[in-house]
Amino acid sequence: MVRLDKLVAKALGVSRKHATKLVQSGRVSVNDSLEKSASKGVSDSDNILFEGQPIELPGKRYIVLNKPKDYICSTKDEEYPSALNLIDPRNFGNLHFAGRLDAETTGLILISDDGQWTHRITSPKFKQPKTYRALLDSDITEQAVSDLEKGVMIKDSDKPTSPAQVKVLNPKEIELTITEGRYHQVRRMLVAVGNHVVELHRSSVGSIILSEDLGIGEWRVLTQAEVDGFL
Repeated sequence: MVRLDKLVAKALGVSRKHATKLVQSGRVSVNDSLEKSASKGVSDSDNILFEGQPIELPGKRYIVLNKPKDYICSTKDEEYPSALNLIDPRNFGNLHFAGRLDAETTGLILISDDGQWTHRITSPKFKQPKTYRALLDSDITEQAVSDLEKGVMIKDSDKPTSPAQVKVLNPKEIELTITEGRYHQVRRMLVAVGNHVVELHRSSVGSIILSEDLGIGEWRVLTQAEVDGFL
C-alpha cells in the first residue's frame, strides 16, 4: 500500500504538497469514486484516475547528467548545491548517484532510483571502466605513465591501485581509465607519480560515453540498451 498523495506526486512529477491539493480538490478518483483524502492507502489493484485519465507509478528512472563544477553528488552539503537540482529540484524521489564526482570535477554522472542497477556500476567486483580526461600541472613523463599502468601506492592506502590505461593526448593532458572508485582516486594517483591535476573531466562509465551534444548541466534519459549494458 502507498499513500494516495505520494502516488499522485510520483505519477505526475509534482511535489507532495501539490499532490495533496490535487486530491483535496476532487480531481482524483479511486475505483470510480472521488477521493479527497490524501492519506488514503492504495495498491496496484486500484483503478486511480486523475481528471478521468488513468495514472500509475512511473517505472524506474535512469539518467545521465553532464555535471558542471561547483555541484556535488550528494544532498547533504551546505556549501555546494546537489547536482540533483539540475534534474528536478521538486521531485528527487529516491534518485541517487551511481558513484560520485567531487565539486571541482565535471562530466558524466549516472543517476537512478534502481539500487540494484547502481550497485552494478559502483561495486568494485564488477570493475566497470571509468575514463577521465586530466589536465596536468606539469608534463607527464614516460615513467609516470608506466607506473600508472602498473598500479601505484596512493596516500592512506594499504595496497596499490589496479592497473590503469593511459592515453597521452599532449604532454600536459591525458586520458586515464580506471576500474576502481577510491576517494579522489585520479587526483591521488597523479600526486603519487609526482604530478597534480589542474582540471578533471569524466567522459565515460562502462559503455556510456558523454556525447558532445549534451551540454554542461544538461541531462537525458538513458536508452534501454544503455541501461541493459550494466545488467
